[in-house]
Amino acid sequence: MASIFSKIISKEIPCYKVAEIDTCIAFLDIFPIQKGHLLVLPKKKVNNLFDLDNETYISLMFFTKRVAKALEKTIICNRSGMSVIGLEVPHAHIHLIPINSLEDMNFNKEKLTFSNDEFNQIAKEIAANYNTLA
Repeated sequence: MASIFSKIISKEIPCYKVAEIDTCIAFLDIFPIQKGHLLVLPKKKVNNLFDLDNETYISLMFFTKRVAKALEKTIICNRSGMSVIGLEVPHAHIHLIPINSLEDMNFNKEKLTFSNDEFNQIAKEIAANYNTLA
């Protein structure tokens, strides 16, 4: 059965995409714990990140680094926090979250809500910064 991420990758379900390459995609989490909270994932469906083949894993890490740099140019923060939990959807993925303190990575706190226009604007700004990076 296709996961929600597989359906996003195949464009059956829309997302607030910020970047995409042949092997990976990055989009806003619709249940964010911080403004700019992103999900970065390989297009190859694997349940556990560490079960990815080496080539896909390396591609994902380089892509995640570039997306994180774009995130940091867009959302004022000390750094991008990275978390790999992978329990909520059976498709390997990375959470990139702009952080200023450890509490900013607390997944138990109340999720933020944004309008469709706000999500689109955030995604557009991160995407624009992604496209300026080499």
